[in-house]
Amino acid sequence: MPHLRIEYSRGLARRADIGSLCAGLHRAMVATGIFPLAGIRVRAFAADHAIVADGLAENDFAALTLTVGAGRRKAALAEAGATIMGAAEAALAGPLATPHFALSLEIRVADPDLSWKNTPIHARLSGKG
Repeated sequence: MPHLRIEYSRGLARRADIGSLCAGLHRAMVATGIFPLAGIRVRAFAADHAIVADGLAENDFAALTLTVGAGRRKAALAEAGATIMGAAEAALAGPLATPHFALSLEIRVADPDLSWKNTPIHARLSGKG
């Protein structure tokens, strides 16, 4: 972990490059320096059905949820969140310049007693595998 999930309205894919958004957010997560490279995941999913705000067809959204493991200071997570949100705002500047877009980011801390992992990628990237 950290895993960044991007849920977005289907119309956003016509207004923004979702692949570039993912790449930019991955770079931002790495740049924070608080997340292990082997744990970073960035995934994007289009909502099959969505009604945004007042239901206008041109309304779109991107909701980012970053789930992280426990143990990081709140201030460090807030700083990382600001970096990630800044990267999202840069990548989505076009939609944000309209009155028909909503962007959000939430950071959630996973309870270590309720989180299981089996990740050989960690060993490979740390040179221990």
